[in-house]
Amino acid sequence: MTGLELTGVHKSYGGQAVLRGLDLAVVAGSFTSILGPSGSGKTTLLRVIAGFERVDRGVVRLGSELVDDTERFVAPDRRRIGYVPQDGSLFPHLSVEQNVGFGLPRRERRGEPVAQLLEMVGLQGLGGRYPHELSGGQQQRVALARALAIEPSLVLLDEPFASLDASLRAALRQDVRRVLREAGTTALLVTHDQDEALSLADRVAVICDGRIGQYDTPQALYARPLSPELAAGLGETNFLRGITRGGGVETPLGLLRFEDGPAPGGATIDGAALLVLVRPEQIVLSSEPGDDRATARVVEAEFYGHDAVVRLRVDWDDSKVLVARTSDVGTLPEEGTRVGVSVRGRVVAWTA
Repeated sequence: MTGLELTGVHKSYGGQAVLRGLDLAVVAGSFTSILGPSGSGKTTLLRVIAGFERVDRGVVRLGSELVDDTERFVAPDRRRIGYVPQDGSLFPHLSVEQNVGFGLPRRERRGEPVAQLLEMVGLQGLGGRYPHELSGGQQQRVALARALAIEPSLVLLDEPFASLDASLRAALRQDVRRVLREAGTTALLVTHDQDEALSLADRVAVICDGRIGQYDTPQALYARPLSPELAAGLGETNFLRGITRGGGVETPLGLLRFEDGPAPGGATIDGAALLVLVRPEQIVLSSEPGDDRATARVVEAEFYGHDAVVRLRVDWDDSKVLVARTSDVGTLPEEGTRVGVSVRGRVVAWTA
């Protein structure tokens, strides 16, 4: 198994910097997601790793082999990297079996190896079909099998589920995770979907302005982002102003305790101003406001079946709206209702 390491990678197009000294180290055999919005450099990063683009400065290594710097460059077809694009990009005139075996030596393009790959991705018995005879999900399974056929050192997945409907996307991404784990292949998924990144990967790298802003386990990233910008890139957020007091932070929603220690960046003395992150699922609603808790008015409630999102205009600042997520969908408050608002659990905060 081969890991991946990028050190100080820069890449520009027409004088416009896209990657700005990016560093990333991926452990062999692991599944890493690269998460970021459009224009953050995700696609450029993938193209540099694959060898479709050369770095302007910096170093790219696959395992112990240096594959790109200002002096040495290994061509894409010599890197043993499997690539799964967003739309599958299958050859329409070739059968499923022929598509999967396309990158193999001629003598290996039929028979047991290809049949085993089709079975691994759940397409046994469909080797004779053509791409137009398959569903979108089946086409992506063929693309994955084709990427694995060359026994790659690394598999790159470029938003491979983006064109699928929600239910199919959820089922397929778990199948892809299973297949890659069974194959023991190092994998890198590029996505702008935070649910996808957090649910699939062993580790997630959040890319911001051409650099990796934070690289950690999904749980650590969500629970303790290093900045408000990173927090906002990992799901819906509520930001409150607060003041440190007695080892916690005093906010309009009460005295809250820090998640795993004081705020990143330092402020621990009483009276320091902080910006506090409260996730929607931490907001607790009460049908009886009472004098001992903050109050708000329900602006709207969006029902999703498994849970609901409630938007609240708070009484202490009429311009501020909080977002609450609740699984208690049987007793959703109606629009205009006044409710009590409190916070469960600990919070992350930054020096304001």
